[in-house]
Amino acid sequence: MLGDQIGEERGKVIGTRVLSSEGSSPKVEVSFHAFGQLLGAETSDIGTYCAIVRPDGSLYGEGQGITTTKDGETATWKGQGVGKPTGQGSAASWRGAIYYQTSSQKLAHLNEIAALFEYEVDEKGNTQAKFWEWK
Repeated sequence: MLGDQIGEERGKVIGTRVLSSEGSSPKVEVSFHAFGQLLGAETSDIGTYCAIVRPDGSLYGEGQGITTTKDGETATWKGQGVGKPTGQGSAASWRGAIYYQTSSQKLAHLNEIAALFEYEVDEKGNTQAKFWEWK
């Protein structure tokens, strides 16, 4: 069941590149930098995900990153999601799950949950994301 919203952020794609792949569809690597809040703390988030286009035109992606609070506490994350292209370049709409790991007392609750996300990228590389606890 979808629980409480635990965070949100806005940011910008800061890099993309095409990687070789074993299948018929190339992998696209996307890196971003975003600012927002997580569990009530102001955060900066940097991450990279790789996406492939599946035969039906949908997207599958896996990513990882690090979230840092204004006080310098950190949480690393890994996630997976599915999406659909919404325009040119890396423009897409994503839905998926993310898992955190931290030694921060302020963010310790993240170690105990799976989080669900909505992530949007527009044609200009602007990003926005929302996160919920999955109960």
